[in-house]
Amino acid sequence: MSTHDETAVSPTEPLEMTQQQLDTLAPYLKNLPNPVQIHYWGFEDASPEEQEALYLCRALADRFETITLRTFGRRKNHRLYPVLGFMGLEGGQKTDYGVRIIGLPSGYQLTSLIAAIQAVSFRGVTLEPLTRVRLQQLTQEVSLELVTSDQDEGGTMMAKLVFGLAVAHEKIKSYLLMSNMFPEVAIQYSAHTLPHLVINGRVHLNGVAGEEIVLQHIARAAGSRHP
Repeated sequence: MSTHDETAVSPTEPLEMTQQQLDTLAPYLKNLPNPVQIHYWGFEDASPEEQEALYLCRALADRFETITLRTFGRRKNHRLYPVLGFMGLEGGQKTDYGVRIIGLPSGYQLTSLIAAIQAVSFRGVTLEPLTRVRLQQLTQEVSLELVTSDQDEGGTMMAKLVFGLAVAHEKIKSYLLMSNMFPEVAIQYSAHTLPHLVINGRVHLNGVAGEEIVLQHIARAAGSRHP
């Protein structure tokens, strides 16, 4: 069942390709333990990618009972759209875990879309128990910006990790940025190889890395001891 704010975005019919995407995603989303609400920011008539992202989100909300959708227009001082946010719901109350996908999750990053929904629904239990224990030592705000693309298979593994970290600790926010849509992001962060993780805008990590390495880089960016 979906919930729409149609004052922000008008309804349209789904694209045919959405059904194929749904068939691919269904085995991973039909038995979610906790509800997830997707927040969509953008205007569907502003770009084909914004339109397709909205179609995809609507189709997910219409097909899976544990997924709902709210739609919003563009915000001031934000230049990249669409933006997808993934919220937890419990007793009708929303929890924003700081999980975002910026751009249309296409190609390999459809798997990252699944990872975002699962991370919120499973409340971050996909992380190693020791990682969750170490995260409790974190006291500073951390921003994880993952630069990837529709052709970056390694980005899916890093997305699962950064989304899990955001759900596991309230001070961590994670953003997946689709560089095939926004090449200026790759230029801004000198992301010559993908995936490319930027922590607090200054600590960079190239390629696929495990939880231990990412924790070390988070500690470095936060200027603290290893979480």
